[in-house]
Amino acid sequence: MDKIPLCRAALGDEERQAVLEVLASGWLTDGPKTRQLEQDLADYLGVGHAVAMNSCTSALFLALKANDIRGEVLLPSFTFVASANAVATAGATPVFVDIDRRDGNLDPALLEAALTPRTEALMVVHYAGQCCRMDQVRDFVERHGLLLIEDSAETLGGTYEGRPSGSWGVGCFSFFPTKNITTGEGGMLTTNDERLARRVRTLVGHGIPKTTQERSQMPGWFRAAEEPGYNFRLSNLLAAIGVEQMKKLEGLNQARRDNAARLIEGLKGLEGLGLPRENPGCRHVYQMFTITVPGGRRDQLVEHLRAQGIEASVHFDPPVHLHPAYAGQAHAPLPQTEWLSKHILTLPMYPHMGAPALERIIEAIGGFWGHA
Repeated sequence: MDKIPLCRAALGDEERQAVLEVLASGWLTDGPKTRQLEQDLADYLGVGHAVAMNSCTSALFLALKANDIRGEVLLPSFTFVASANAVATAGATPVFVDIDRRDGNLDPALLEAALTPRTEALMVVHYAGQCCRMDQVRDFVERHGLLLIEDSAETLGGTYEGRPSGSWGVGCFSFFPTKNITTGEGGMLTTNDERLARRVRTLVGHGIPKTTQERSQMPGWFRAAEEPGYNFRLSNLLAAIGVEQMKKLEGLNQARRDNAARLIEGLKGLEGLGLPRENPGCRHVYQMFTITVPGGRRDQLVEHLRAQGIEASVHFDPPVHLHPAYAGQAHAPLPQTEWLSKHILTLPMYPHMGAPALERIIEAIGGFWGHA
């Protein structure tokens, strides 16, 4: 029996041809395809600037570093550790805020209680393909003069009140193979702030304001760093894949939504099983399809599915504040985060799953439910 993977990138002949064309061009590092991917994403989101780089983690880090954030940053603990790592490595202090366990997103009602005189930024993490309640988030940051960073690694194409994830604040996106589009490895920072975009672009390439491609078109060899920087560039080769993926984004996201609808329909009769829901005003793009399992049976169900060749997993257990690196750093109890981390289960989700795979998942969970 073939395995059903947790995820599978939707790559085709277009991506293969794009890579071959870049190989033939001889320009493999940061280059024309990198610029095109930046423009394509900026146009898609309706923002002024997009800066490509090697990962979403780098984007999160530079969103803080380029804004000189050194104080406290509010963010959820229910996230991949990269969110908190970016805060800590940028020299700021993560302050964890609890979530709404119904959707896994940060609960805006808890932000005021977490605020201190040292708070400088809020990092929301749009979970599994659905935006946080951004009207409340926006009101909070505007009242208190805070920087808003959107960890949109899981939500490219998701919207809240018609406005895309990553366009409300400083957007940070991932192009890892599990995400809504991929470049293999890669990320993007988006902003309407021209000054910020310029500084981020400078930091991405060793602190030198001109890109590799721009320097190749200049006479002589002059390269001068304006400040100490990093090598976070995204190659022309990987960006070529992203350019083709952007053309398919809406179709890929719709396929995810269709797959999610079938799983919800097939699983809704199983009493006690918690299914994802699309919140009012949201467009969910299901980067992950997560369910909650009652009665301490989550781990058993994961093993049951894996035994049947269905690669289920868990996102996220433990939550970040229970990682050894962040032990003791929770400033307040996080009961919803800890509850969800012990009940959440991630099922396979990718665009081209096909009806047989979806039915196998539904039948396997139904069989477990009938004998549990």
